[in-house]
Amino acid sequence: MVSLVTKRAQPSYFVPALEKGLDILEALANASIPQSLADLARTLNRTSSELFRMIDALEKRSYIFRDPVSGGYHLTLKLYELAHIHSPVDQLLRAADYPMRELSQNIHESCHLSLLSGSVLLVVAQAESSEPVRLSIEVGSRVAPLQTVSGKLLLAFLERDAQQRFLADDAVYAKLSGAGRKALHREFAIMRRDGWFMAESTRRIGLDISHIVGNPVVGVSAALGVPLLAGGANQGKEKSIIPALRQCAHQITDLLGVTRGV
Repeated sequence: MVSLVTKRAQPSYFVPALEKGLDILEALANASIPQSLADLARTLNRTSSELFRMIDALEKRSYIFRDPVSGGYHLTLKLYELAHIHSPVDQLLRAADYPMRELSQNIHESCHLSLLSGSVLLVVAQAESSEPVRLSIEVGSRVAPLQTVSGKLLLAFLERDAQQRFLADDAVYAKLSGAGRKALHREFAIMRRDGWFMAESTRRIGLDISHIVGNPVVGVSAALGVPLLAGGANQGKEKSIIPALRQCAHQITDLLGVTRGV
């Protein structure tokens, strides 16, 4: 599935060797320079002897590589390669490329595509406007879903149980008052009805519009968003963009071979 909020199933089982290996991979992914065995032991609060055999296994399987000069370990591209075999995200990006560029040209605004990745909203694609003054959302940006229109839209289309689990662990939702939570769920209902949503940006002056892509019922969903610059060419006529946004979202969905959900 393209959009998937994963929560550990109950009961959970502890697999020490697997978790140790994943800890090493995550530590190397977060490090800006190669890490020695001693560095990893300090980071993971383990002894070098605990990690030695696992590091040896990961190196033999080509997940990590030992730099011959520094002696430090770093990740290879094997994880990247595995992540992109039959990746539904790759299919989504291929399907979205031309429609997004066409949309951006037609409405004179940049647009971007986002999906839920665990507890964050991840921007996976962008088509920049050709206008000299434009908004740009960096691909790879990770933000709290409830702080964005696209994030709210994707949460609105989660199955009820998945949505409740997500909100129960979300720091932004935890800070909302009772009235704020009721208002959010009213917005969710509107989003599910319409398939799109427009609201003031929480991070700048201006509006954001987003439309659902794919079909959440079958587990394939993303959000196609347009950030509108205050004082830009479309100020005062933001709703006129919605038909073009909807057409683009439907075109991407059709190219994915997925039945439209909305």
